[in-house]
Amino acid sequence: MTVLHALILGIVQGLGEFLPISSSAHLILIPWLFGWKDPGLDLTFDVALHMGTLLAVVLYFWRDWVRLVKAALRRQASDEKRIFWYLVLATIPGGLFGLAFEKQAENTFRNPLLIGIMMIVMGILLYLADKKRQLRKMDTMTMADAIWIGLSQALAIIPGVSRSGSTMTTARFLDLTREDAARFSFLMSTPIILGAGVLKLRHLTMASIDLPFSVGVISAFVVGILSISFLLRYLRTSNFALFVGYRFIIGVIVIGLVLAGH
Repeated sequence: MTVLHALILGIVQGLGEFLPISSSAHLILIPWLFGWKDPGLDLTFDVALHMGTLLAVVLYFWRDWVRLVKAALRRQASDEKRIFWYLVLATIPGGLFGLAFEKQAENTFRNPLLIGIMMIVMGILLYLADKKRQLRKMDTMTMADAIWIGLSQALAIIPGVSRSGSTMTTARFLDLTREDAARFSFLMSTPIILGAGVLKLRHLTMASIDLPFSVGVISAFVVGILSISFLLRYLRTSNFALFVGYRFIIGVIVIGLVLAGH
C-alpha cells in the first residue's frame, strides 16, 4: 500500500460511507480498474478506513449522541429516548447479517458484475423512493419504521447496495423527509462502523501503523466529515437525483467493462 493509494482509497471511503453510492463497491472497483491490490484483502488498512469514518461520524454527531444517551437513562418518556432505542433496534439486523455473511462479503460478493447490477438496482429504488411525499420528521418514527430501516441496512453486506443508500431509500419509502432520512442513517452508522472496526482490530499491531495507515485514517476522517455536512445541507433543498444518476452511470460502465473482458 503506497501513500498515494492510501490517500485515494481514504477519500473514496470518506465519500462512499456517507453518500448513497456504496463505499465497499468503490473500494473494490478502483483497484480492479487500475490493477491495485484489493484493500479488502489488507485487513490492517481496512481498520484504518473504518477508524477514519468512525471518527468522522462521532465528531459530527457527538452532541446528538450525548443527548440521546442522557434521554435513554431518564425514567420519563421522550421523543429522544424513543429514537435512541429505535437506533439500537435498527442496528441489530445489520450486525447479525454482517457476522453471518462475513466470509461471503470478503469473497463471493466481491464481483464487479454483481456490483454493477446492484448499483443500478439500488439507483432505481432510490429514484422511486424519492418520488414519495416527505411529510414526516424523525420524531414521528415508529418501532415498525426502525425495524424496516434496520432490515434494509442488512442488505448492505452486498457491495453496490450501500448502507447509507439502503437505509435512506427505506426511510424515504416511509415518507421521512430527505434530511431526516439521512440523519437517522448517519446516527445508525455509528454502532455499525464501530462494531466492524472492533472486529477487525485483532489484525492490528503497532508495527502495522505506518504512513499509509495514517494517511488512510486522516483522509477518510476529513472527507467523511465533509460528506456528512454536505449531504445534510444539500438535502434541505435538493433531491437524490444526483446520486441516482451517478449510480446508473457507474453501473453501466462496470457492466460494460465486465462484458468487454476487463
